Amino acid sequence: MNRRQFLLAAAGTCAAAATLSFSGRLFAAPAGSPRFLLVFLRGGYDCNNLLVPCTSDFYYASRPTLAIAKPDASNPDSAVGLDADWGLNPVVRDTLLPLWQKKQLAFIPFAGTDDLSRSHFETQDHIERGQPQGHAGDYRSGFLARLSGLLTGVPPIAFTNNLPLSFQGAGRDIPNISLKVDPKAHFDPRQAAILSGMYAGTPLAQASADGLTLPRTISADLRDEMLAASRGAPGARSFAAETRRIATLMREQYRLGFVDVGGWDTHVNQGSTQGDLANNLKNLGEGLAAYADTLGDAWHDTTVVVLSEFGRTFRENGDRGTDHGHGTVHWVLGGRVAGGRIVGEQLAVNRQNLLQDRDYRVLNDCRDVLGGLFARLWGLSVNQLQTVFPQARPHDLRLL
Repeated sequence: MNRRQFLLAAAGTCAAAATLSFSGRLFAAPAGSPRFLLVFLRGGYDCNNLLVPCTSDFYYASRPTLAIAKPDASNPDSAVGLDADWGLNPVVRDTLLPLWQKKQLAFIPFAGTDDLSRSHFETQDHIERGQPQGHAGDYRSGFLARLSGLLTGVPPIAFTNNLPLSFQGAGRDIPNISLKVDPKAHFDPRQAAILSGMYAGTPLAQASADGLTLPRTISADLRDEMLAASRGAPGARSFAAETRRIATLMREQYRLGFVDVGGWDTHVNQGSTQGDLANNLKNLGEGLAAYADTLGDAWHDTTVVVLSEFGRTFRENGDRGTDHGHGTVHWVLGGRVAGGRIVGEQLAVNRQNLLQDRDYRVLNDCRDVLGGLFARLWGLSVNQLQTVFPQARPHDLRLL
């Protein structure tokens, strides 16, 4: 294999490198063992325009330009009714609704953390650490790293450019690699060193060494070649393209994964069934549907949780957007999920029940919800769950 072939293999699929452990051996997870993928929406997505409280007059009064119309069969831009109180943004009608109808998707409103900073960075870190507010623990210890340390036969991986805080502090290297096809993508020094070590002493040693010395893994002529092959279609940067690659790895090798998706901070011109939020939700729905489809039969052993650091203000602002909020809506998907339900503790959606007259309250703590799911997935004991989420009170919502 020459250098150009090596670069193409690394940039075009990334799978050859990602399927190898740092010792160069293939991971071999037991057949039928549970898969878990955490999808982190960074930026605080507006849950109120995904899971629509369509029987709340207060919702429509609070969002004169952003509210999504009540379910109406004659109006394709109206919410898709899920039950007597809630509807779904119609931009995910073709992707999430089929999963809901198959009872493979559930929503948990009034979810989140006790972090009231409304800071993206503080709240994201709070979730990824998985430690209680004010806990004097290790600030570089993530809950997925602690979970991974308790499990055997559950190979972990982060589908990110840098190892997320969730997976830090494991006491061992956890692989991370982005599967976005980005012409500017390159391996950072840590990844380059790992790859060089993997290929040392093999026939590919020289090719890998040559390729990794370049500042970019894809040269200009190779970028042109990849673009020409797309015949004018957008680059493979959509979430659906990424999740198909993720599914390929999760199906055979990995069982505990993390991926994050940015672009959810919608202060201005947020839109309802059109605009930035709608486009993001549409792409997200397509990605999750593609993930389920690509997994095939392995979807039956798969659980996906979608969450964000917080929600948005219930009322729209003067710029036809929303600001940093508190409570949000978590999603749980999977082939064995007891879905088709809105679960967890809930309140009527009205002004009296808002937090500080602006946000959804948090009634379903993220750590408690995840703890309940992990207990179901891997049969973790009370003491083990306390290792993952100190001082949490795992809540079994019977979704698995």
